[in-house]
Amino acid sequence: MTEMQAILLSIKNEGGCQMSTQFIVSRVSAAFVGLLLISMGGVSLAADVITIKFSHVVARDTPKGQAADLFAQKVNEYTGGKVKVEVYPNSTLYKDKEEMEALQLGAVQMLAPSLAKFGPLGVKEFEVFDLPFIFDDYDDLHTVTQGPVGKLLINKLDAKGIKGLAFWDNGFKSFSANTPIRTPADLKGKKMRIQSSKVLEEQMRTLGSLPQVIPFSEVYQSLQTGVVDGTENPISNVYTQKMHEVQKYLSLTRHGYLGYAVIVNKPFWDGLPADIRGQIEHAMKDATLQANTTAEKQNDADLELIRKSGKTQITVLSKEERMAFKKALIPVHQKMESRIGKDIIQEVYRETKFDPNGL
Repeated sequence: MTEMQAILLSIKNEGGCQMSTQFIVSRVSAAFVGLLLISMGGVSLAADVITIKFSHVVARDTPKGQAADLFAQKVNEYTGGKVKVEVYPNSTLYKDKEEMEALQLGAVQMLAPSLAKFGPLGVKEFEVFDLPFIFDDYDDLHTVTQGPVGKLLINKLDAKGIKGLAFWDNGFKSFSANTPIRTPADLKGKKMRIQSSKVLEEQMRTLGSLPQVIPFSEVYQSLQTGVVDGTENPISNVYTQKMHEVQKYLSLTRHGYLGYAVIVNKPFWDGLPADIRGQIEHAMKDATLQANTTAEKQNDADLELIRKSGKTQITVLSKEERMAFKKALIPVHQKMESRIGKDIIQEVYRETKFDPNGL
């Protein structure tokens, strides 16, 4: 059996008849291109310009969208036009459930998936970022993402054929629904959309909610049609995806964090000339600085736009009300130790000086 036949067989066995035509074609095309590149030493030397397809699932005017566009601009500048980054926002190239496999197959070279995506990939330690209330603020967060734990996690991706380049912020999540949210009991029985994460499933079950895993591109319609009652997201996602138009209440719980890891197909990365890799890393530093210095400001600005729209009632919790959510959800940490790894959780506690027993 040829390698191409093996690829086609694997698609059939995985239920290819139910997959989108675009995705099947991209897989076969990626396999063909991959074989061609391998035979030529990794990267085509015949091409004058190296093209990097950068796919993501959010809007251009989000922190991630803006950082991706800046990265493309800086890569062109630093490489003197030798590398072109094509950015595909808003799930225009691949959706949530497709993009990671597309990267591993080489159909796309770069992604910036949310950190929750790496648990299903087999790197469960990344789900430490999904633990509720584990970070009080951006300073706590950056102590981890820019320190030894962040480096340890990024390096674990190598075994999956993925090279991690940076962590990008989005923001702290808040709950939304069509009924007021002031206490943990207000979410009991609600169907709540989440990303695919065992930690987030446990979080919702702890609140008495019914977790529903739905691709990001389908969240607005799911809220609009009542498939789910509510969701959790940073404010910039709520605003740019117009979720506030189909959610009557937004409660500023800031109970969890949503961020991204910028990743690249490792065989593609390793096949690039060393000077080109250095120039791309330089561009990534610039984009990361923008993402991580503007995320908080953008969330604040988008919150004001939601308020001005008059379509959603914004609830600012008192210190006591937010503490009630924290006390209700901290037990999720211990429940998830066997999945994430107690050592990783304890290391985050040490770096952020977080004491789960000191509430």
